[in-house]
Amino acid sequence: MNVLIIDAQGGGAGRQLIAALKEALPGAHITAVGTNSAATANMLKAGAHEAATGENPVVVCSRKADVIAGPAGIIMADSMLGEITPAMALAVARSSAKKVLLPFSQCGTVIVGVSEKGIGALVQAAVREIKEMLEKNC
Repeated sequence: MNVLIIDAQGGGAGRQLIAALKEALPGAHITAVGTNSAATANMLKAGAHEAATGENPVVVCSRKADVIAGPAGIIMADSMLGEITPAMALAVARSSAKKVLLPFSQCGTVIVGVSEKGIGALVQAAVREIKEMLEKNC
């Protein structure tokens, strides 16, 4: 099962997701793609099996993933301080992979009905969801 983690800025959310997934799902293959080298480096340090940086890796890896996870901004063009390009957002949205999105209000978008939770609680909820998906074979 291929899990793609996409993150921007410092890669903190992606780093936490990868660390938690490695613990909960040791058999999952985790690919990290950062929109910048700092995000990529942080996710690689967390234990991703492979990593790349930039727009084209997001496009290519989105086609191969079974699950894509990251901040909700990864499906919104120009979000995350402009680091998510229209091509990145489109690639993630068009992917047949299941998407598990962390609803941060910093993306400039409010998802109504979602309560404000800290990063730790969001990561744990995302890991539970991904684990369930993988156990059911998506």
